[in-house]
Amino acid sequence: MFEHRHGTTVSRASIPPVLVFTKASSFRDVEFLGLAVPGAADLTSNDDLVAVWKQRQEKRFQNYQAKLTILDAGTIRRQWIEDIKQGNPLSANCPATWKAWVEKGVYRALKAPCVLEHRTKLEQLPSPEDRAIVETIRAHFLDDEVRFEKCAAKIAELMSPRIISLDLTRATRDGGRDGIGKYKLGESASAVDVSFALEAKCYSLSSSVGIADLSRLISRLRHRQFGVLVTTSFVADQAYKEIKDDEHPIIVICAADIVRLLKNAGISTDSDVRNWLAAF
Repeated sequence: MFEHRHGTTVSRASIPPVLVFTKASSFRDVEFLGLAVPGAADLTSNDDLVAVWKQRQEKRFQNYQAKLTILDAGTIRRQWIEDIKQGNPLSANCPATWKAWVEKGVYRALKAPCVLEHRTKLEQLPSPEDRAIVETIRAHFLDDEVRFEKCAAKIAELMSPRIISLDLTRATRDGGRDGIGKYKLGESASAVDVSFALEAKCYSLSSSVGIADLSRLISRLRHRQFGVLVTTSFVADQAYKEIKDDEHPIIVICAADIVRLLKNAGISTDSDVRNWLAAF
C-alpha cells in the first residue's frame, strides 16, 4: 500500500480502501470513523511507514509505525464496495475525496477540531490492568521522590523526540521548576529553540495535582516559556479547568499518558518497567 502510494494513478487505484472503526459501548458493536489512505500530504516515503525496534521481556523485535490520513468522506456507499470487488474502484459510487487522491494524489483530510476542555479523572488514570505499571514507578521512588525528576525528564523525552536538552535543577534552588529544557521547532538552519520548564509530581493514584501545585509552576514560567507537568497521578478537575480557561501553556503528562508512552517504547510488563527504572 505504501509503495503504491508513491507511484502513479494506476498504482494508487490498486490500493484497497481502509475503513477505520472503533469499539462501541456494548458487545461487538463498532463505530465507523472514516475512510483512510496511506500517508499524508506532508510525509515522504521515508516518513509514512517506519520500522521501529522495541523490547519486551529483554528480547528485541521489529514493528512498524504506519501513518494514514482519514479523508473527508461521510457516508461510504455499500455499492462502492461491490464495485471495488468487481474491479472498478473509480465508479460513480466512489467518494469524491477518494477519487481526487487516486487521480491526483491530493489529500482532502477530515478535520475535526477538538472540543474537549479538559480530561476527567477517569480519563487521566490508567485502566485497572495497567495500574501496576504506575504503582511500580511510584514504589521505586517512594523513599526519595526527588529522584523521580530524572525519570520524569525521560518520560518527557519519550513524549517528544524534539526535546534537545533537559537539565534538572538543584532541589534547594529550583525556583519552582524541577528542570529547564529546550524544544526544537523547525528544521536545519531555520530551527528555533523554545525554552520550557519541567515539574515532576510522584503522587499516588488517589492523590491529585491541585491548584497550588500548578500555580507554583505557572508563576515561574518566563516569557515565551511553556511548562511540562509529569505526574504519576492526575490533575484535579478545578486545576485542569483553570489551565484550559486561562490558556496556560502547560502540557500535562498524567498516569495514563505515562503508561501509553512506556508501552509505545516497548516497556509493557512489570519486569520491563523494573529494568527500565534501574537507571534512575
